[in-house]
Amino acid sequence: MENNRLFRLRQLLAQKHADAIVINKNENVHYFSGFYGDDSALVITPDKEYLITDSRYLEQAAQQSKFPLVEQKKGLLTKISELIEAEKAKNLAFETNALMYASYAALRQMLPNVNFSVPLNLDGLRIQKEKAEIELIKKAVAISDKAFEHILAYIKPGLSEIDVAAELEHTMRKLGSERPAFTTIVASGKRGSLPHGTATEKLIVDGEFVTMDFGAVYKGYHSDITRTVCVGKASEKQKELYAIVAKAQLLGIASIKPNTDGKTIDAPSRKFIKDMGYGNNYGHGLGHGVGLEIHELPRLSPMAQDIIIKQHMLVTVEPGIYVPDFGGVRIEDTTLVDENGATPLTKSRKELIEL
Repeated sequence: MENNRLFRLRQLLAQKHADAIVINKNENVHYFSGFYGDDSALVITPDKEYLITDSRYLEQAAQQSKFPLVEQKKGLLTKISELIEAEKAKNLAFETNALMYASYAALRQMLPNVNFSVPLNLDGLRIQKEKAEIELIKKAVAISDKAFEHILAYIKPGLSEIDVAAELEHTMRKLGSERPAFTTIVASGKRGSLPHGTATEKLIVDGEFVTMDFGAVYKGYHSDITRTVCVGKASEKQKELYAIVAKAQLLGIASIKPNTDGKTIDAPSRKFIKDMGYGNNYGHGLGHGVGLEIHELPRLSPMAQDIIIKQHMLVTVEPGIYVPDFGGVRIEDTTLVDENGATPLTKSRKELIEL
């Protein structure tokens, strides 16, 4: 039986009357072929598939993929054009969000008789996860959970944010992560008002909140977790902010139901934060999909009405409050949508931790 991923892709090509598609986005090359490297591409027709790479990746590609391998020696685009000509494709599909304009222009020049009339975004084909994908994400989540437990015994006043980020990344690597899922965020004290406050040389001071947003990558699949802790005793204002975000986060998880759009899911936690007086201090969406990329479809936000949430989707739930000249709080879990709602895969404790 044909690979289900290829079957769905070929259905899409048939609907669009495309004779072939060029896939060059690394995550989609991985998704359809099993190979994950760079400087490679797929050419897929209604009955054939090719993985084009170079000598650096031939052995790796043979281990990871069952696709016929085509070695390019004179340039990736040159080999793509040769295959398209050999397959006599007339209507060519390509990834509109991945093929650089310079490459697009070069291919059009190499293939003057081919109609480049089918721009596609393939990311939506990855939106519902297969059982094997979910298991890989669970492993990535478990790595980040263990790293969080480790870091609780490590953080103390006088360490820099970079120290904490490095320790998190080093720990995850030892636990099996291939790399950080993204640039690790460690924002302490007043810097906590920066939702994407990546780690700096700032030293952590007693009595400060420290927000840590990080993730692991396991066999290409990502996890995403945020926790905010207090180094020392929390003030009444800190306790208030934390309690509001903690309740908003639980509201967000409870709002996830199959056959619901992202705007509807986003609304209850956003309204709660607004009702508590911090509506102007929460500017981002409730969450996003996660998988082969750290930010995938679907989105959970006031603008997300285009995709209906379904079973086997993975979404983060991460409300936050960010107060300039004071700091911020964010709490984030990676969750799995099931038939009844969403189950957090992230297991790290969420009560206010005072170190």
